[in-house]
Amino acid sequence: MLKFHPPRLSDSEQSHRRRFLMDVGSLSMMGLSLDMLLRSRAVSAENSTTSKDVNCILIWTQGGTSHHDTLDPKPESRAEVRGEFGVIDTTIPGIQFSDQMPNFSRELNNFSVMRNLNPQNGSHGTADAIMMSGQRINPSLTYPCFGSVIAKQRGFGDSMPPFVQIGTHLDRRWGGSTAGYLGINYNPFELPGDPNESDFTVRDLTPPSGISLSRSDKRRNALKRLDTFQRELDKPSEAFQALDEYYQNAFSIVTSPATQNAFRLEQEDNKVRDQYGRSYLGQSCLLARRLIEAGAQFVTVTSGDWDTHNDNFNRLRKLLPPIDIAFPALIHDLKQRGMLDQTLVVWLTDFGRTPIINSAAGRDHWSSVGNVCMAGAGVPSGQVFGKTDATGGQTVGGEHYPADIAATIYSKLGIPLTMTHTTPDGRPIRLCEGLPIDELTG
Repeated sequence: MLKFHPPRLSDSEQSHRRRFLMDVGSLSMMGLSLDMLLRSRAVSAENSTTSKDVNCILIWTQGGTSHHDTLDPKPESRAEVRGEFGVIDTTIPGIQFSDQMPNFSRELNNFSVMRNLNPQNGSHGTADAIMMSGQRINPSLTYPCFGSVIAKQRGFGDSMPPFVQIGTHLDRRWGGSTAGYLGINYNPFELPGDPNESDFTVRDLTPPSGISLSRSDKRRNALKRLDTFQRELDKPSEAFQALDEYYQNAFSIVTSPATQNAFRLEQEDNKVRDQYGRSYLGQSCLLARRLIEAGAQFVTVTSGDWDTHNDNFNRLRKLLPPIDIAFPALIHDLKQRGMLDQTLVVWLTDFGRTPIINSAAGRDHWSSVGNVCMAGAGVPSGQVFGKTDATGGQTVGGEHYPADIAATIYSKLGIPLTMTHTTPDGRPIRLCEGLPIDELTG
C-alpha cells in the first residue's frame, strides 16, 4: 500500500528511487497497485477505442442472494417454499416483492427486474468468474471481467483509475473480477475497508498520519536530483525521460485534488449519506457515485455473507435492508445529479437459492434461476419481466444466460460484441457470445 517509510537519515532527500517504488505501490495480490495502474495507463491510452459516454456501477452480493425472499416471492406456494416472509405490492399492478423490500416496491418505476436468468452455475468461485465475465469456465484460460475490458478499451482518465472495486467480497479461485488474459495491469484498483467507518482511508492514496503531501513533494525533488546525477551512469536518456514521466504521473495521482476529494465521504451532506443508509453497502454505493463523478468508468461494489445455508430468514432480515435502501437511493441520486442517463447500475449475485427450505432453516445453492436488476443508461424502467414456475425452481417461457447479461452491459457501454482480444499465447478470443436482452436495451 502507499506508505512513506521513515527515512534512516534525518534528511529526506537522501532517499533513493527504489524506496519510492516500495512506497507507491502494492495492493493485494490480485488488486491493481498504483505501480501497475501507472504502467497500464500509458499502454491503454494507445488502445482506447470506445465511447466514454456511459459508465457503470455493478453491485455484487457475493454468496447467492435468495430470489424467493427478495424479488420473486411465491406467496401461493406451500410453507416450505414460501418461507417466513410475506409480500408487498409494488407500483406495477399484480407484481409483488418480499415484504423485506419496501423501497424496491415503491421505487420500481425507476428500474427493471429480470426474473428469468439461468445462472448456469451453482458453485462459489465459478459464479464470480461466470457472472462477471459472461463466459463459461475454461480451466486453461481466465476471461476478463467487465471492468477490466472497460479499462483496456477506454484507457485512463486524468487522475482516476478506470476500474475500481470497493470491498473484497469476492471468490477468486477461478479468477472472478480480474483481468484474466488481458493482464494484471487491468485488474481493479481495490479499496478494502468499510466506507461507513469514521476512520476509513484509501491505501495507496492516503499517507499515514504525520506525513504531509508537501513532504512527499520534497522527496519528489530529491528523486529528480538523484536521477540527474545517475542519468549518464545507469540508463540512456530516453529511458530516464520515460521514468521521469512515470514518477510525475505517480505524484499527480496521489496529489490530485479530484482523486483525493472523491474518497472523502465526510464532504457529503449528512442528509445524502443518510439517504443511502449508514451501512457498509449504503456508503459503498455513495462512494461509487462519487468515484464515477470524479472520472472512474467502472466501479464494482462488493457485499458479502449472502450464502444463507443456515438461518436464512433471520440473516436476510439484517442483510436486505441495506440493499433495499441503497439501490433505490443510488438511482435517485444519479437522477437528481443528471448522471443516470450516462450511468448503468446493475445488481448481480452468484445464483438463486433452493425452492425448498432445508432442515437448518436455510436455502442452498440453486443453479437454474436468479434475478437481475438494472437501471440507467436508457434501460426501460418500471418493468418486471421473465417468469418462473410455481415454486421458483425453473424458468417458464424462455430464459437468459450470463452471456446475455454481458452482451447487454457491453452494448450499453459501447463495447462492440464482435470485438476480439489476443491472449498472451496468440489465440484470438471473441469478447462475448451472448445476445443483448431486448427488454433491457430499450
